[in-house]
Amino acid sequence: MELYNLVSFLGIFFLAAFAWLCSANRRVVNWRVVLWGVALQFFFAFFIFVVPIGAKFFLLVNKVVVAVLESATAGTKFLFGRLALPPGTVNEAGETSLGYFLAFQALPTVIFFAAIVGALYYLKIMPLVIRGFSYVFTRLMRISGAESLCASSNIFVGIESALVIQPHLKKMTRSELVTILSAAMGTIASTVLALYVFFLQNELPTIAGHLVSASVLSAPAAVVMAKLIMPETEKPETLGVDVKPHYERADNLIMSIINGANSGLRFLGGIVALLLAFLGVVALINLVLGQLAVPLNNWFGWNVDLSLENLLGYIFYPFTIILGVPPDDAFKIAQIIGERTIVTEVTSYQHLSQLMAKGELLHPRSALIASYALCGFAHIASLAIFVGGIGVLVPSRLKDLSRLGFRALLAATLASLMTGAIAGTFFTQSSILLGK
Repeated sequence: MELYNLVSFLGIFFLAAFAWLCSANRRVVNWRVVLWGVALQFFFAFFIFVVPIGAKFFLLVNKVVVAVLESATAGTKFLFGRLALPPGTVNEAGETSLGYFLAFQALPTVIFFAAIVGALYYLKIMPLVIRGFSYVFTRLMRISGAESLCASSNIFVGIESALVIQPHLKKMTRSELVTILSAAMGTIASTVLALYVFFLQNELPTIAGHLVSASVLSAPAAVVMAKLIMPETEKPETLGVDVKPHYERADNLIMSIINGANSGLRFLGGIVALLLAFLGVVALINLVLGQLAVPLNNWFGWNVDLSLENLLGYIFYPFTIILGVPPDDAFKIAQIIGERTIVTEVTSYQHLSQLMAKGELLHPRSALIASYALCGFAHIASLAIFVGGIGVLVPSRLKDLSRLGFRALLAATLASLMTGAIAGTFFTQSSILLGK
């Protein structure tokens, strides 16, 4: 094992220890959850990164996702013409791309993937897969059936995951609530997976497979961090019970696609609104910080660049180092991971793509670890979305959800970092999973 792989390996346990230090009750530790949660991540990562048949399966998943993504662009090209063409491409009519437009080339894929998820629910494929993951989590980690079902569904969907356990939300313990919030913010939905693939595919051709892998790894990581930060001190109602997903099945396949597309449109509107709001807020904060830096530099002869990205970079720098990111790239990656907490992972993945395209990252492992560590909705905006969204489903628990929200956000952030550390542990320069 190379030095950086060893650092990543030790980083897994450092992150778990940090979560324990932030625990609401450090005297209570469910070692079964911690050990099995980490073991599940190791098992899956070993299968994907080391076992030959696992690597082939990974490449197949990547190929399928990319093929589906190419199909998704048919609608955008029909609606937006040359605006939908990625930079450097030409359409059937011989027209060249006008450049990069996030709104026309990447964001609309959210609607397409939401429609696909709706169809998979109607065909009973999605509930079957979710119950499979839930069964493994319940039996091995011995968490409640409701929270394991919710954590499993978060591998594939976003805010909709709370709907599958809606009948159980009212009687959930505080620990269970932190777990479902952490799982929601510590993973990504398949509806936005295509968006991140679009950003990074040119620099990392196998990114689709890596993001699927990261989403699976993040689910048990979120459970581990949630149970360390908010240990279970009560008895969950569904402890040891195999819970079936609760969802309304559409009347037919066409209706399921329509409903999925409409949900995707609402989700897309949320993404656009968040980007407009938070990028503007960050620009305003940077403007104020920049003005504060001028007298400090003049008075003390400093050359300080005060910005929110830099401040967050300093906070996340130690964590980036223990993920196994080489020091040459650590601060740049720390800035990207740090800014995710404010401006969402959409912007962070875009900035990661720009660093890779410009050749500013000196080590391939830096980009790979970052792509895994960013794979989650662990930011302030999603905290409001998930607390508010679940609160609508169970108004009587809104006060508890709001009080537990920041603990869940911390757990989700640490879970994303743990996923990055797992990837760093198994990274090899010659791996076919890099697609180079």
